[in-house]
Parts: sequence; structure tokens; C-alpha cells
Amino acid sequence: MFEMTTGSVLWLFAVSVGASALGGMLGMAGGIFIVPILTMFAHIDIRLAIGASLVSVIACSCGSAAPFLKGSLTNVRLAIVLETATTLGALTGVFLSGLLPAPFLFFIFGVVLLVSAKQMLTRRREPEITPLETASKQWVRRLDSSYPDRALGRDIPYRVQRLPMGLILMYGAGLLSALLGIGSGVLKIPAMDTALRLPIKVSTATSNFMIGVTAAASAGAYFVRGDIVGPIAGPIALGSVVGAILGARILLAISNEKIRLLFVVVLVALAVQMILSAFGIHLGQGA
Repeated sequence: MFEMTTGSVLWLFAVSVGASALGGMLGMAGGIFIVPILTMFAHIDIRLAIGASLVSVIACSCGSAAPFLKGSLTNVRLAIVLETATTLGALTGVFLSGLLPAPFLFFIFGVVLLVSAKQMLTRRREPEITPLETASKQWVRRLDSSYPDRALGRDIPYRVQRLPMGLILMYGAGLLSALLGIGSGVLKIPAMDTALRLPIKVSTATSNFMIGVTAAASAGAYFVRGDIVGPIAGPIALGSVVGAILGARILLAISNEKIRLLFVVVLVALAVQMILSAFGIHLGQGA
């Protein structure tokens, strides 16, 4: 049982700062780190850990969305359209989370971590810049926009492609976000990059804008069920805001390759432990 003391509160704060800083570097919240850390090291029930993680995701989104909006990187209109599918997936995930056993959640979470690590090893390329074209569905073309490129000193136009496929992937991202307590940015960014053909900067900024809404859709249900405990979620939320700001500053000072390598190492280590936990094997504690 996790006892709340001054030391434990500071530990939760420090964990959330580090997790949110790591997640913020790559455009995703720190929930993907917080859940396994709380379950493995603090021995907190996975459902309580997921509830605290969802609060962390909301805090991260609030802390990191503003700079992207000021920089005109976030496509707000596209985010609203995609969020309808993501929110529906999140509500589905909340329903399924009450029916699935904890070992199965451990296993699924470990698999998601491994998939995330593989995605981080894959180099993302910016899509080719092409002139904006007229499509038959004018409402879809209203989602097209542009973003400022400081290196080139001009605005770069882009167009939204394959929106139906993007909505399907967003539904899956929302489902896993609620089921596992992750910020879903780990799935949204690749979906927007591959299906919608968005520039990676726009994908990251739009994902940061969306993840808080997705988490809020499921956090309410977790709160009603009593899976969000204030003494645990409080310091984690506060640390997440600090971590999101810290992660943005570190991103400007360190190369992408170093961040990518560190991220993959952490993901693989946590994935191995979570999969072992699904089979009742806890490193250092025996089966």
C-alpha cells in the first residue's frame, strides 16, 4: 500500500517532472512513463495509476499547447474534427477498462511501448511540399493550412489527405489512451504523419492540443469510479506542468538523435518490465 508522506509527495512530483519532460520532447504527454513507474516502483494499483496519469496528460496539454498556438503550428479546425473520433474511442476504452483484467492491461501496455520504440527508431520525413489543390469536398479543403518555417523564413502550405483513414486511426488512439492512461500522442503523431500527410511540426503541435481533450473525456469516468485519488494525482499534475515547460526548453538545446536514443532505451526497458508483470514476474521481487 502506498503511504502518503512528504517524501512520497516529493517523489511523485519528481517522477512526473521527469516523465513529462521526456514526453514533451517528442510531442506526447508523460503518461506513457508514469503508469509503469507508479505500478512497478510505488506498487500502486494500475487503475489508480491510470487515473493519475490521465490527470497528468491534461496538465501536460495545458502547459504545452499555448506556445504552439502562438507559433501558428496548431491546426485547430483539424483538431476539432479529429477529436470527435478520438473522444468516441476514449469513451469506448473507459467501458472496456472495467471489464479487462489487470494482467491483460499490463501486457497491452508493454506491447504499446514496444511499438512506440519501433516508431521512434523510424526516421520521419517531411512530406513533399505541393501546391494546395481544389477537391470535390470543399469542407475538407477548409482543413488545409500553412505553418511558419523559421529556417526558410516563409509560410509552408500543406493539405490534409485521407481524412476517413485518419478518423479511424484517431478512434484507435483514443481507445488506447483511455484503456492504458497514455496521452495517445504516441499514436496520434504517426497517424497524422502517415495517413493525413501532415508536416511533423504540425502533427506534434496538433497532437499536444488534442491529448488533453481526449484524456478529459475519460478522466471524468475514472473520477466517478473512484480511480482518481487526489493525494496521488495532485503532485503528479503539478509536476507535469513543470515537466512540460522543462521539456520544451531541453528540446531547443539537445539534438533530435540524442533525444530519440534516450526515448527508445527508456521505452524498451519499461516495456520488458510491463510484459513480465503481465505474467506475474517482477524483477527483484520474484514471481
